[in-house]
Amino acid sequence: MDEKRKHYEALKQTIEGHMNLYYNEDSPSISDFEYDALMRELKEIEREHPDWVTKDSPTQKVGGAAKREAGVTIAHHVPMLSIQDVFTKEEVEAWISEVKGLHPDARFSVERKIDGLSMSLRYEDGVLTLAETRGDGLVGEDVTLNARVIPDVKQSIGTSGYVELRGEVYMSHSDFERFNERQESLGKKPAANPRNLAAGTLRQLDPEITRERGLRMFVFNVQDATGESARLMERHTAGLDELAARGVVIVPHMLCETKEQVLSAIDEIGEHRGDYDYDIDGAVVKIEQVAYRADFPAGSKYSAGHIAYKYPPEEKEVEIEEIEVGVGRTGKMTFRARFAEPVRLCGTSVQYATLHNIDYINSLGIDEGCRAVCRKQGEIIPAIISVTRPTGTVFQAPNVCPVCGHTLVREEGTADICCANPSCPAQIKRTLAYFVSRDAMDIKAFGATYVDTLVDEGYLHNYTDLYRLHGYRDELIEKGIMGKEKNTDKILGAIEESKRNSVDKFLTGLAIRNVGKASAREIMKHFSNLHELADADVETLVRIPDVGEITAECIHDYFADAENRRLLDEMAALGMNMESEKNEQGAALAGLKIVVTGTLPTLGRAEAAALIEANGGKCTGSVSKKTSYLLAGEAAGSKLEKAKSLGVPVITEEELLAMIER
Repeated sequence: MDEKRKHYEALKQTIEGHMNLYYNEDSPSISDFEYDALMRELKEIEREHPDWVTKDSPTQKVGGAAKREAGVTIAHHVPMLSIQDVFTKEEVEAWISEVKGLHPDARFSVERKIDGLSMSLRYEDGVLTLAETRGDGLVGEDVTLNARVIPDVKQSIGTSGYVELRGEVYMSHSDFERFNERQESLGKKPAANPRNLAAGTLRQLDPEITRERGLRMFVFNVQDATGESARLMERHTAGLDELAARGVVIVPHMLCETKEQVLSAIDEIGEHRGDYDYDIDGAVVKIEQVAYRADFPAGSKYSAGHIAYKYPPEEKEVEIEEIEVGVGRTGKMTFRARFAEPVRLCGTSVQYATLHNIDYINSLGIDEGCRAVCRKQGEIIPAIISVTRPTGTVFQAPNVCPVCGHTLVREEGTADICCANPSCPAQIKRTLAYFVSRDAMDIKAFGATYVDTLVDEGYLHNYTDLYRLHGYRDELIEKGIMGKEKNTDKILGAIEESKRNSVDKFLTGLAIRNVGKASAREIMKHFSNLHELADADVETLVRIPDVGEITAECIHDYFADAENRRLLDEMAALGMNMESEKNEQGAALAGLKIVVTGTLPTLGRAEAAALIEANGGKCTGSVSKKTSYLLAGEAAGSKLEKAKSLGVPVITEEELLAMIER
């Protein structure tokens, strides 16, 4: 295989991975702009080599897959396809000219392309009978119960016969901000963006959660209609307007006669996209006369008679008034720019942007007083991407911690500048918030808000103080720091209960650099207790699978610090579990890498993973050639197909239990 073909195959796999993250996991790792660039490259290669194209190419299919965990799967009555993207005004003009060449009287509807989750609604004699997500375009999920609690979804539309509508479910910026404010008040992780939250909310098993979070919907198409209702499909905007008269919330649209009017409408939407209370990711152009659309197919993946113009990422020029230096949870210096005036980007007001690290600052020549261009990376995180008016100087990082005055150290081979003082006040709140979080000690109902207050009030100076709070019970109740008597006792009880956690949770909570919950679990398989780990040298640590030299040095340096060892001894005296399950666990699955997928008969996925690891195996998240077994339950999905294609043995829950009992 030549290099270009290898690149083509690798590019397909990369895009497949991003499609899965976007459509199925609701957690895209790149922006739409970056994804579109990858797809354009793939299409260009396929134009040059049409013989390489197969039906499983990302260009030939819709990216999603139905998720049975959120409901019953339903075959679509009308396939829910994507829309062909274009990226230049010239492409829009060429498409309009093609349509006008065949149908001179063609008109066009220009609409906002809402960034949400597609859903179709089926009505029988005007009554809603089914709502379904797009899924893979042919099969979706039944989300009828959730759709019924969305205010914009009409339960009855007063039509006769069969009518199928398609629209976009989204979350407004105001509801998104309300959700994140609540998450933060509870000490929970905020959602990344409205689109992901909307998708996850629509797939909730409990409709009350969907109702509480708040979703909206714009209808943008009549997919099918019979009998008298068939008139809804003759002229697109006329059909939408009739639905609007019946109370249906329809997408804002402009009917255009000429190429110039279409381009003007696209520009108008683009100019105001920062003013809407929801995200858009383009403008859709549709042929008004529905019957004409079939004359302009765009392949098996795309709806005929539509194109979507994708706007370039929104950017704004700003003046950087100040560069703020902070201290992260692990002591790493953080840098962010504060603007002289806030700007609107992708629908939100922005006055700060990340500057990543000091090397990034140096590479762009950033300093206080310069003018620069700000863009939301991945359409989420504001970042400075270039300097338009430099000051002639570059910002210099401080030599000492801005909070505690301790000398800063730059880690060898990295751009990270760190405060090495574990008692730095700036780190205490973040470190303790992480210590009590779900990923670490998982102390129920005890979030970052309580941590901040208790640090400010002088009750917490390090994690050992958490386990002395019971001595201040009456005082805490009197001050109302953690609520009234019932809630205070509940939290103090959860703190006490956490002493019995597995030792890897405590190790995770120590927030040693490069040691997360997965690596902590693996590390403690090799030591009888935490003190044995603390005494280990670097050579011993690097022999542990998945522990490299940098991680080994981080662990060794942490426990070599006298203050850290003192705190560890205090925790042991306070009754914290320091013992590993190393000597108690079985070894029936030693050396095996097992992936769990689908719904098992009796075990939850987390329970199955814990059972595998308790018996010496390693539970991983994705299937590869190195996977020993796939433990598959009902609705195993794509992982099952991949396992079969790679020849990975597939086992049932019963077979797993038999392997352990041998």
